[in-house]
Amino acid sequence: MARQPRISFVFLQIFSCEGGIQSYVKDVLRAYATNPALPPADVLLLRDGASCDNPFRDSRLTFYYLESPSANLGRLRMALILLWHLLRGRYQRIICGHVRLAPLVAPLCKRFRIPYTVMTYGKEVWAPLPPRQQQALQGADSLWCISRYSRDLACQANDLDPGKAHLLPCAVDGTVFTPGPKSPQLLQQYGLEGSRILMTVARLWSGDIYKGVDVTIRALPQICQRFPEVKYLVIGRGDDQPRLAQLAQDLGVADRVVFAGFVPNDALADHYRLADAYVMPSQEGFGIVYMEAMACGVPVLSGDADGSADPLQDGRMGWRVPHRDPDAVAAACGEILTGTDPRCEGSWLRQETLAQFSPESLQKRLATLI
Repeated sequence: MARQPRISFVFLQIFSCEGGIQSYVKDVLRAYATNPALPPADVLLLRDGASCDNPFRDSRLTFYYLESPSANLGRLRMALILLWHLLRGRYQRIICGHVRLAPLVAPLCKRFRIPYTVMTYGKEVWAPLPPRQQQALQGADSLWCISRYSRDLACQANDLDPGKAHLLPCAVDGTVFTPGPKSPQLLQQYGLEGSRILMTVARLWSGDIYKGVDVTIRALPQICQRFPEVKYLVIGRGDDQPRLAQLAQDLGVADRVVFAGFVPNDALADHYRLADAYVMPSQEGFGIVYMEAMACGVPVLSGDADGSADPLQDGRMGWRVPHRDPDAVAAACGEILTGTDPRCEGSWLRQETLAQFSPESLQKRLATLI
């Protein structure tokens, strides 16, 4: 009996670190694993080890954990596994989960005349890439892009055929991210009783200042003039926190900024429900966090020149402002906290978000692309 051809996914890292890309990839794998119409798949993980917390161990996905003492050894192991299975005719397509792996995947696929897809997310493809990565992107028979903005920048910067670029947007689980009352325990834990709460969920890394936490802190003095009860809850960890804390101190709003640190995924919904506004004037490839907030009925503020145009539906669903402009952030936060704009209506935000970006929508779109 002939062996059923499979799909192969190859990723850098999914389970041993947290972030927007990792969350998105898990949603893609979940959509794949729960669709019996799709062929079985192998998933090769360059930097994850077998001890990682993998929720898909008992699914239709077979995992190869390639964590190695050196990056080159890991890549060699990945290449040998792909080569072995290609020699056996195991794969009908390879889906490359990051442009940095594309130069490894492309020559193998060309040698065996196997189509390959490259997944793209955001800033990693917004500027001209090194020649080998650019050539591997150009040679792919399809690209999956997280948003219109990211697709357009990637194609312009790297001379890619827009006809090969297909949208595979993020999804939000409406059974997890739901409206609800503010948790008295969390309000007490963070000292937020009686406060109007602005919130951001972001990595606080010095290389990710584009997330806009510093801009929101700069906007706080103006916001507090109109709303003296405002506090700003920042969820996330990273090496940029000392700079942000010092900025709040210098601006006289240190008592208004609460750094909550890392919050596990299963506690995020309770934290979103604390917020009166989700504020992240950023430059995102898409912005899963905006959808999570809106699914919880929380109005949102984003940057105005990035992939957030898709979850905010070109401003229909929230406020989009110049991402490095504290005055614009302050003005928009004032409108949100006033609460009279239709974009503050929580049940409508949730309804419209889930209509466009549910897990079911992702599953259908993924099946079409495969």
